[in-house]
Amino acid sequence: MRSFSARLLPVALLAALCCLPLSQASAQIAVRDPAHRRVAPHRAPLQPAAFYLLPLTSVRPTGWLRRQLEIQAQGLTGQLEEIWPDVGPESAWLGGPGEGWERGPYYLDGLLPLAYLLGDEALIRKADKWVEWTLTHQRPDGGIGPEKNKDWWPNMIMLKVLTQHYEATGDPRVLPLMTKYFAYHRRHLAERPLYEWASFRWGEEILSILWLYNRTGDPALLELAEALAPQGYDWQAHFADFRFPERQSMQELGFQEGAPIPYKAMTAHGVNNAMAMKYQALWSVFSGKEAFRRSPFEMMAVLDRYHGQPNGLYSADEHYSGTSPSQGTELCAVVEAMFSLEHVLALLGDAAWGDRLERVAYNALPATLTADMWAHQYDQQANQVLVSLHRRDWVSNGPEANIFGFEPNFGCCTANMHQGWPKFAANLWMATPEGGLAAAVYGPSEVSTFVRGDVPIRIVEETEYPFREQVVLRLHPEKATAFPLVLRIPAWAEAARVEVNGAAQPGVQAGAFLTLERTWQPGDTVTLRFPMPVRAERGHAGAVTLTRGPLVYALKIGEEWRKLETGMRDPAPPPAADWEVHPTTPWNYALALDPAAPAARVVEKPIGEYPFSPDGAAVELHVQGYRLPSWTLENGSAAPPPPSPAPVE
Repeated sequence: MRSFSARLLPVALLAALCCLPLSQASAQIAVRDPAHRRVAPHRAPLQPAAFYLLPLTSVRPTGWLRRQLEIQAQGLTGQLEEIWPDVGPESAWLGGPGEGWERGPYYLDGLLPLAYLLGDEALIRKADKWVEWTLTHQRPDGGIGPEKNKDWWPNMIMLKVLTQHYEATGDPRVLPLMTKYFAYHRRHLAERPLYEWASFRWGEEILSILWLYNRTGDPALLELAEALAPQGYDWQAHFADFRFPERQSMQELGFQEGAPIPYKAMTAHGVNNAMAMKYQALWSVFSGKEAFRRSPFEMMAVLDRYHGQPNGLYSADEHYSGTSPSQGTELCAVVEAMFSLEHVLALLGDAAWGDRLERVAYNALPATLTADMWAHQYDQQANQVLVSLHRRDWVSNGPEANIFGFEPNFGCCTANMHQGWPKFAANLWMATPEGGLAAAVYGPSEVSTFVRGDVPIRIVEETEYPFREQVVLRLHPEKATAFPLVLRIPAWAEAARVEVNGAAQPGVQAGAFLTLERTWQPGDTVTLRFPMPVRAERGHAGAVTLTRGPLVYALKIGEEWRKLETGMRDPAPPPAADWEVHPTTPWNYALALDPAAPAARVVEKPIGEYPFSPDGAAVELHVQGYRLPSWTLENGSAAPPPPSPAPVE
């Protein structure tokens, strides 16, 4: 029997995170008071939300999280326009003859929040030219975007971009443009109904309709929403009568050579499902029906049961593919699921959605990116032991889907991956309907906003979470003010402790929100301690996953990175590159532990410059295990885990 260490993340070829010292400059954030900086609660007759997202830049990342965004800016996000024609100067979304569908809006949906969260003037200028073209080229009839685009879907993405641009800048042109566009869409609903991608992603437009209605109160927007929703796919019925309990095949999904993507395949498409996570909760705001509020819980229970993965998501390579940890999950599904979970958490206010969001953000997202964010995978695997061009057992993706590269398998993720970290950082904190604030998810940050309507406040969140157990909140209201401070207590933190100025607080319950209602003084301090016991979770074929807090751990495997020069459809343009990664050490181990009480030694390590590099791993678990020589590769992937408990060979 041998002792070995396991690093965090559900794949063996990526490492852990880090925390950096808090930025001194970020402590000087000033609260501004124009309308676009204010939270816009749901107007009557809409149903209220449990929480409301704060306007973009109200929350700023600090510490390791800011460093993560800086790495992204220095990586592919910051350089993509210069090396990828699809979002280059000839893009139709900039008035050129190039690509005019989803790639420009996808790219901007991540570039813009990244630029404003970092206050990076060069990135802001990049984002501004895209926004400016849309704002200055609205057609007289109200249409937006390239004239050659007749699909509603890309416009839905650009509308989300415009809402973020307004929140960050207060640009007075945004609200009139959106009002005119929605009137245009309403006029053409009957003759040009939603189709293909737009019909499955209808909630993305409903989100922007809701955003605008809360700012203008225009009743025509509610009429548009009521008319638009029936043209969309019924995701509630999909999960009430779920017909995909197993891994699908192309034949079962109805694929035919040269034919469009079948309707059935669209319903099983991983990214469509990720977006749809929020749709029923969103529609409950309009309908007021409890069934729509319950639907997201039912959806996740079904996906967990039939296709769940240790990273908090489900397999879909490109479509539902079962519970085997060697099946894949698409990067687009990861970032879209994060965005959905942020909204579901706000709408429903159940702490479980914060737990789920942290698990996806702190595991699935970094697992599918290189540490420097210059390359990504289309499909990641939980039991990932070889990254190569081998043709794997995907449902419908090709051999490039597993490599780390510039545009592996398909370019949607190259365009869409940029929104994950920025939107997560922007939504760590939320507003409560009572004029308070909620720490919805945890990470080093500062929030500058208003409480009780008009009192400016700044809260500094000092933490190295999720790698350390302590979170310290330092409150700086402009004056002593009574308001509720709502704190999420993770379900795994059964012995959590909350102190205010050193005094322990009652009512702390794992898996719930704790509300501290009091008059807060400038300089008050709230300390949260979340003990992180090592846990063993059962999964596919009884296999065990080790977790600690929100992090999922994996065996550290030696890596040999091999740059690909041939074998790709479209090799990466320099300075980007495409890579295979081959193991240099054994990977086929079984854990020798009691799943009910796993014995593991936790080692906290110094944090490197790159939070997700092998050298920067912040935490290790040391446990006992033994080799299983009969557990080998199968079609380029780790074979399904042997039944647990596995006998010693």
